[in-house]
Amino acid sequence: MRLTLGFSPCPNDTFIFDALLHGKVDTEGLQFEPVIADVEELNQRAFDRSLQATKLSYHAFAFLLKDYALLEAGSALGNKVGPLLIARSPILDAEIPSCTIAIPGQYTTANFLFSLAFPDADKRQPMLFSDIEGAVLRGDADAGLIIHENRFTYAERGLVKLMDLGEYWESATKMPIPLGGIVVRRDLPEAVQQAVNRVMQRSVAYAMDHPKDSLEFVRKHAQEMEEKVMYQHIELYVNAFTRALGQPGRAAVQRMFDIAMAKGVIPTSELPIFV
Repeated sequence: MRLTLGFSPCPNDTFIFDALLHGKVDTEGLQFEPVIADVEELNQRAFDRSLQATKLSYHAFAFLLKDYALLEAGSALGNKVGPLLIARSPILDAEIPSCTIAIPGQYTTANFLFSLAFPDADKRQPMLFSDIEGAVLRGDADAGLIIHENRFTYAERGLVKLMDLGEYWESATKMPIPLGGIVVRRDLPEAVQQAVNRVMQRSVAYAMDHPKDSLEFVRKHAQEMEEKVMYQHIELYVNAFTRALGQPGRAAVQRMFDIAMAKGVIPTSELPIFV
């Protein structure tokens, strides 16, 4: 059976999907057709139900529980890995709601966390995550939410950190921050969903046990990123929760959904989250 599989070109994604795409693990007869796109494009494709399995922001996933279920492996959770709010110069928290904020997409977890911290900030400009630093430097936005490898480059470009939204979440919940996960369509046969779950676990385990084997594939999609930065990126987002959510990871995801439902940020649902 052939399945469409969406993921981003970021090193943490290409790192964990390399093995299942290139015959390094048993795929139980499944073949995967990769769809590589920015995370917000993947979110939109999921809303169109055009992907059978995909990386998805947890914020977007919360709107898609009727269509997708979460796999045990492949998630990005952790401590001190959240999006950063940056600007050209310091801005007081009280001034943020009146600022124009560049965000990496409406349904990104970054925007969700920003909504929790600054619910009255309504001047938001969605754009490609890699364009946000430039928009702030040019003055097209007063501040920006940065994710992925931009965490490692903003200071070199003369930008300053206003808030670490991961730390904001952790101080409020004492839990790791859920950023993105791998989901599969609920309308696929249950046996296929479970097979995808097992294959994903094997692919992540292989990547983590053989970290250099995926280097060629990671480098191919890393936008000319230095190898040192690529592995910084991987080490930041790929961890024990990626190998398996386990009870702590599942609890963090459930807590995020419970808070968002209580605040009216996402629709109320009683559907199970996990495969």
